[in-house]
Amino acid sequence: MPLRLFSFSMLIGLGALLGHLYLYRRLVRPLVQGRWPRLMALGVLVAMTGVLGFRRTVLDLLPESAEGLLNMAMYTWMGVALCLVIALLVTDVGRGLAALARRLRPAARPEAPLPAPAASASSPNVDEERRRFLGQAVAGGAFVAGGGLASYGSWRAFSPPLVTEVAVKVPKLPRALDGLSIVQLTDIHVGHFIQRKYMDALVQQANALRPDLFAITGDLVDGDVASLGGHVSALAALKSRYGSYFVTGNHDYYSGDEAWTAFLESLGIEVLRNRHVRIGDAGASLDLVGVDDWSGGRRRNKQGYDLDQALAGRDPDRAAVLLAHQPANFKVAAERGVDLQISGHTHGGQLAPMTFLISLAWEHSAGLYGHGDSSIYVSRGCGFWGPPMRVGSPPEIVKLVLTA
Repeated sequence: MPLRLFSFSMLIGLGALLGHLYLYRRLVRPLVQGRWPRLMALGVLVAMTGVLGFRRTVLDLLPESAEGLLNMAMYTWMGVALCLVIALLVTDVGRGLAALARRLRPAARPEAPLPAPAASASSPNVDEERRRFLGQAVAGGAFVAGGGLASYGSWRAFSPPLVTEVAVKVPKLPRALDGLSIVQLTDIHVGHFIQRKYMDALVQQANALRPDLFAITGDLVDGDVASLGGHVSALAALKSRYGSYFVTGNHDYYSGDEAWTAFLESLGIEVLRNRHVRIGDAGASLDLVGVDDWSGGRRRNKQGYDLDQALAGRDPDRAAVLLAHQPANFKVAAERGVDLQISGHTHGGQLAPMTFLISLAWEHSAGLYGHGDSSIYVSRGCGFWGPPMRVGSPPEIVKLVLTA
């Protein structure tokens, strides 16, 4: 196992362990009464820690028919647990700040000494009961808030993506192509959760935007053609003036890049693997450039990202739009004459707190950015991966309108 993948797996396992310990201490202990119910709850949390930390090993031990159910249960719980942890952390931080404010607040000086309270033998018991009641109330409130957050995230993930329309200036674009529109579909992740019904609705929504061409920028699937081909075939209904184009993402490599390439081409979708095509006619046109995923090829010892090959033979004075799954190497592409790069991969973080941390991992994490006369748009994606939830980063269909 590569060191990077091993380190990532260890990080996931450690996060699952700490998160479940926190849930046990802050939810199970205050809300679950009795020794055996607590032990059962602890056993479930320990089991989920093991599944999340050693997912690949557990899946290898199960029959293939059970893998889908385990993945759905595991990812759903991952999202719910994260929402519960967020709600508890917000509650605990708020209580801590309130306690700190009380300590720092100067005490009011009374005008006359107050009489000492009468001693009561029951005071310690009353204080303990009150403390227990408050702890249960806080834990219960956080449980309800976390459950509500998870419900909202699930609704947001499966509801129609938002439409983001952006005008992008392309100085080398011929005047005759001014206003050419590209609708980007990316990071759909057809798999256990996203299937034909979602795909049909997505295609209908995308066609309603009436673009000049469709750009499908990778991470289309999480599974093989035999399992998911019937769902993905909905893309054959995409209708545009110049057709539909696809580039691979890292998950498409994991799922079988060559098989999926052949399948998509059978649907009439042109696959750009480190090559370019001309969009338009002899009077006015631009180059649509497509590269394979930045990391997928290296991880599978296959053909991967090759910008030199993709740009070979093109006239650098012509406008060029690059389809690349990951928002990597943009500044190099810009310096090589690419006017616009269209990417995805980041999901905009998908779930808080990753929505705030994703910019630490990617310089171009979501939205429109510039470098000189070149631009890059990074989409949040149409679907989701892992937990079937989106909080703080709603899915989107992007319509890019090129202006000369």
